[in-house]
Amino acid sequence: MRLSIISLAVVSQLAAIASVSAADDAKIEKISVVGSRLAVRTATDTPVPVDIITAEQLEATGLTETAKALQSAAPSYSFPFSAVTDGSDAVRPASLRGMSPDHALVLVNGKRYHGSALVHLNGTASKGSSNVDLNTIPMTAIKRIEILRDGASAQYGSDAIAGVINVVLKDADDGGLVNAQTGQTYMGDGEQWRVGVNKGLQTNEDGFVNISMEAQHKNSTNRAGNDPRQQYAALADGSPDPREDSFDRKNHQVGDGTYDNLGIFVNAGQSFSDKSKLYAFGGFSHRENESGAFYRRSLDARNLTAIYEDGFLPKIAPKLTDYTAVVGYKFNPLEWDVDVSAGYGKNEFEYHVNNSLNVSYGDASPTSFYAGTLSTDELDFTIDASRYIPFYNSSDLMLALGALWRENSYKIEAGEEASYANGGFGGATGSQGFTGFTPESQVDESRHNTGVYAEVENQLTQDFYWAAAARYEYYSDFGSNTSWKLATRYELSDRFAVRATANTGFRAPSVQQLYFSNISTLFSNDPVTGQPVPTESGTFNSLSDVAHALGISELKPEKSQSISGGLVFTGDDGLSITLDAYQIDVDDRIVLSSSVRPDQSEAVAAALATTNAQSARFFLNAVDTRTRGVDFVASKGFSLGSYGDLNTSLAYSYSITDIQSIHLPNTFGDLDPASLFDNVEQVRMTRATPRNKGNLNFSHHYGDFKTNLRFNYFGEYMIAYSNGEEAVYGDKITTDLSVAYSATDNLTVTLGGQNLFDVYPDKAPSTQQFNGIFKYPITNAPFGINGGYYYLDLRYTF
Repeated sequence: MRLSIISLAVVSQLAAIASVSAADDAKIEKISVVGSRLAVRTATDTPVPVDIITAEQLEATGLTETAKALQSAAPSYSFPFSAVTDGSDAVRPASLRGMSPDHALVLVNGKRYHGSALVHLNGTASKGSSNVDLNTIPMTAIKRIEILRDGASAQYGSDAIAGVINVVLKDADDGGLVNAQTGQTYMGDGEQWRVGVNKGLQTNEDGFVNISMEAQHKNSTNRAGNDPRQQYAALADGSPDPREDSFDRKNHQVGDGTYDNLGIFVNAGQSFSDKSKLYAFGGFSHRENESGAFYRRSLDARNLTAIYEDGFLPKIAPKLTDYTAVVGYKFNPLEWDVDVSAGYGKNEFEYHVNNSLNVSYGDASPTSFYAGTLSTDELDFTIDASRYIPFYNSSDLMLALGALWRENSYKIEAGEEASYANGGFGGATGSQGFTGFTPESQVDESRHNTGVYAEVENQLTQDFYWAAAARYEYYSDFGSNTSWKLATRYELSDRFAVRATANTGFRAPSVQQLYFSNISTLFSNDPVTGQPVPTESGTFNSLSDVAHALGISELKPEKSQSISGGLVFTGDDGLSITLDAYQIDVDDRIVLSSSVRPDQSEAVAAALATTNAQSARFFLNAVDTRTRGVDFVASKGFSLGSYGDLNTSLAYSYSITDIQSIHLPNTFGDLDPASLFDNVEQVRMTRATPRNKGNLNFSHHYGDFKTNLRFNYFGEYMIAYSNGEEAVYGDKITTDLSVAYSATDNLTVTLGGQNLFDVYPDKAPSTQQFNGIFKYPITNAPFGINGGYYYLDLRYTF
């Protein structure tokens, strides 16, 4: 059965949190909101595994991006590097427990948070998915992040197959901070700065407004090798152009792009009595990113020497704008705690291409283009109610009921005509680097769903806890779904406890997967030479004429079955250990197929005859998978007497995904169905993310000094290439170190280094380096290819 809600997991807990004084703040940071509606629990008391990442832990990473900081703090969360992947350079795919990015539900203050409009297309992990862009939430605004590592569709609805990430915003009604950080890589590039401000205000005796603002700037990094190829056409006598000797051969940009980001978040509440409260929160962020595509040489047919005498590097320069707003009211009629809320979120991804041209326009071609906009929005209305009911053995039963209505919309706006049109002068059509969305790609579609749920929780005895949940939802585009969950926890002694869950789950096809369609220039390695070759690749949704002509079925929801079990040890000396194992089966998993070409099938040739595409790919419910894993977390504090205090933690995550079956449409005539999901895509699904990840943390406080030392372990991963080659990239350990000095009661100065010993991933096989230009893998590197980074951080609290 299936339950979907957004807020009840938070209702009674947030009320309890708000009532605790600032003096108890350290205890607040141990409170778990996700996963249980009973009385406030600690991370080791929950019936399911929950990580609680405090603001202090995020800040201690020294990282300026929320998603990167979370990866350093929680091994079960992955945020891999990608470069030369169009829009994915600006919004990288992030995942939980080694699963797809869209298998993790993100909440803010317990309310569902909208996703990014971008669809990952070009070689990244989890190609064909979309994810929530956590970097739209400023780190300055975050009080803590809770990660529920268990299937929770019956509690929270679609997408919660791998788990739930809940971002809790700061809610202080006084004080604040000003934070400034600057740093750069050991190579001297990637210079960046971040300035954040947070202020809590008391509006009256029972109200607060907490405001956070953050601005960031980062310069690009570049780890490209020199381009040894001939750059200019030979002279009339066949001799090399003398400009070959002076040409700057580091012409590609392989690394992080440049970006400027501004984010603002507000969290507010007003209590009218002990039983009624009005609350609201919302945010706005705007980011401008710029990253490189493939370089066009002077002699290239895709260049016009009258415009770019020496060739050019197209720059993909998207502008991302994100909005969110939630308002709700809590009250207590007839002993029920009721929460009524409405929320709206929107994400816009506006494509621009700079330093480019449209060859077919000849020498009159523009050099900058507006290439179109992707946008998605979400509107939610929820009502949740809970109360305690006397139950067996003098215990209370927590009963929670709720309903929701949600609308999701997706829109593609065409770019300016010159970004996609044929100007009539011959040669390549469209803006180089990223071809604009055509009028044929435009969509403006929406879908809605309604849902109801029920949940019961009961601490039957001092030792035994149990819970059950069920949810039913109806979607306007594919029908209904029901999911359920059972959870239990039993204390064997004062020190040991066991916990277990079983649940079913689902993920509705995202509106991005339902409606995204585009024809763009992609680069794929030639199976003979191994060199990147440009092709006009069409991505066609299941509603398109091409999909219908080839018998591609419309998408249906993914469905999951999960079980987990765990052991918990809590010592009286502060030692806590949790060990949890899990298995997640997902049926009808949605994938973006491999590209198929007209020369492979007459049916494909006929379907593409009326398009400009040289190949086609589709979203398909094509794969059944099984993910198994183990999570281990241990922490211990030590008093070192006159030498201060030491806190230690060890976290390790192992997950392995296997493909159980592949069921592809057999409607392409002479085309082998296996080519729709080839070895490249199979390896991407099962091995692109390290199976093993972990970190070991030491935090030492001595007088006015605080030292943080962290060792990060990233296991091996694999990439398969279109020429049949497979490359295994070995495991690595990176080291982060920071020393903070409290200069005054208010001012703290921190000097730190990330990847202290300048570790890089293994180099790519020589056959995949594109003439030595791509020395390192340009996708899926779990900690990036920038090497070491050092920074200075100033924090003033008041």
